This record gives sequence, C-alpha cells and structure tokens, in this order.
Amino acid sequence: MTPLGAKMRQMRRERKITLKQMAGDLNVSSAYLSALEHGHRGKPTWYMLQRIIAYFNVIWDEAEELQRLAELSDPKITIDTAGLDPKATELTNKLAHNISSLEPDDLEFFIQEVEQRGARARAKK
Repeated sequence: MTPLGAKMRQMRRERKITLKQMAGDLNVSSAYLSALEHGHRGKPTWYMLQRIIAYFNVIWDEAEELQRLAELSDPKITIDTAGLDPKATELTNKLAHNISSLEPDDLEFFIQEVEQRGARARAKK
C-alpha cells in the first residue's frame, strides 16, 4: 500500500464510502482505485488527484497532505547513484534487498534518519 492509498482508504472508511461507490462517483473502475490504494498503480495524475481531493471535499491542509502523499507514492521508484559516492550505491542496493523484511518501526526510523541527515546536509550548503 502506498502512503496516498492508505490515506484514501482511511478517508473512505471514516466517511463510510465503499470502493465501488467512490469509483462510480469518480467514473473510474473499482479495479483502478483498488490498485491505486494497494500500490499496484503509480501515483495518480494531477487531474485525478484533484478529482479525489474534490470528492472528499477537503481544503488547504488536507488537500496539501494528499498532494504530498501522492508525491511519495510511486511504488516503483528508481534511484540513480551514478556519479555519487560508492556508499550511495551500496546503501541503495542493501535497502532494495532488505526492505521487504523490515518492520514498520524500522522503516519509520530510517525515514526519520534520512530526513534529519538530509536536512543537516542541505543546511551546511
């Protein structure tokens, strides 16, 4: 499941909307929405994302959150480490080989660590 998919599912459940109902209202297939939620489809187009935001009738912060989550929801990301330190390639490969065995707490730790270290590195520049 992608971050956007998890949020969409949460919003549907909070509003007691079925996947089939939402698909019909958006004039898309249930299979498409299911694939979007489960990460079997890439992030939606800007137009589809705007339709989803309008469908849930959210504004400002919630709309921005959905847009941010969509940017983080590409399930088939490619990382180009050409020209970077060899450790970047090693890290990328180790992550690719081990990500499926990491627990949610481990994933959260790595997310926070990468964000903090990236912010420190950018601040030094």
